[in-house]
Amino acid sequence: MPQRGLVDLNEAVDEFGRHLHAERGVSPHTLRAYLGDLADLCAYASTVGVTEPAEVDVSLLRAWLARQHALGRARATLARRTAAARAFTHHLHRRGLLENDPGLLLGTPKKRRDLPGVLTQDDAARLLETLDAEGPMGLRDLAVLEVLYGTGVRVSELCGLDIDDLDTGRRTVRVLGKGNRERTVPIGEPAVRAVEDWLRAGRPAVATETSGPALFLGARGGRLHPTSARRIVHSRIADAGTMPNLSPHGLRHTAATHLLEGGADLRSVQEILGHASLQTTQLYTHVSAERLKQVHRQAHPRAARDD
Repeated sequence: MPQRGLVDLNEAVDEFGRHLHAERGVSPHTLRAYLGDLADLCAYASTVGVTEPAEVDVSLLRAWLARQHALGRARATLARRTAAARAFTHHLHRRGLLENDPGLLLGTPKKRRDLPGVLTQDDAARLLETLDAEGPMGLRDLAVLEVLYGTGVRVSELCGLDIDDLDTGRRTVRVLGKGNRERTVPIGEPAVRAVEDWLRAGRPAVATETSGPALFLGARGGRLHPTSARRIVHSRIADAGTMPNLSPHGLRHTAATHLLEGGADLRSVQEILGHASLQTTQLYTHVSAERLKQVHRQAHPRAARDD
């Protein structure tokens, strides 16, 4: 049986916060977010006369979340508040303050997955063909962009590459992805040429005794950091002008979209990108479809009425 009257709801939230900090080791950001969400729940509960943990039930939780929805909270906020309520009621149940766990009966609001921005094929070609590749850093930057776009690797995967990971004869690159899963990704001739130019005339100029086998180096000779790679991409795209300001992940989206537009099957794209689930790769079919609709709207004289 639940222990009634021992603590009120606000005290239970404070105790839950201490539990999250001391035993669960959650980040300060998550802790602040959860405690803010639960403070809002307590405020709502008090308006309907609920002051003790034992009085919390699924009707109260659903009514609170329905009010959040009515107030126009974002889907991501609703999903986080649902997660906070679930974690809280689970803790109350374990502590014996709730006979049953009402959080188990809550559904999870689906987060809307916005379509990622991508470059057109013409924009991608212009970006790479007009990039100023003078000097060691220019050669490196061109190679970085060619590999990101040419292979679709993640920025962390790019920065983790060693020289021996590139097989120029077979035109493949060995990539260590999420969960330490290794995969082999094909790489095109322009990317191979850009990397070879960097290795021949760029890398030796910045390499030091501590550079190790890293394929891409920063200006001081250390392994290129993902933050620096992001800065390179943003800066070079800005230099090209009149195209979306994408991150390295945007170039990954672009590579996947262009593969599908060129006729690649979904399973092959999944293997190239290193997605554990095909569902993640399927997002790019929506990207391609959305771009086709945009072209149709712009080009067809009756598209505006038909759409």
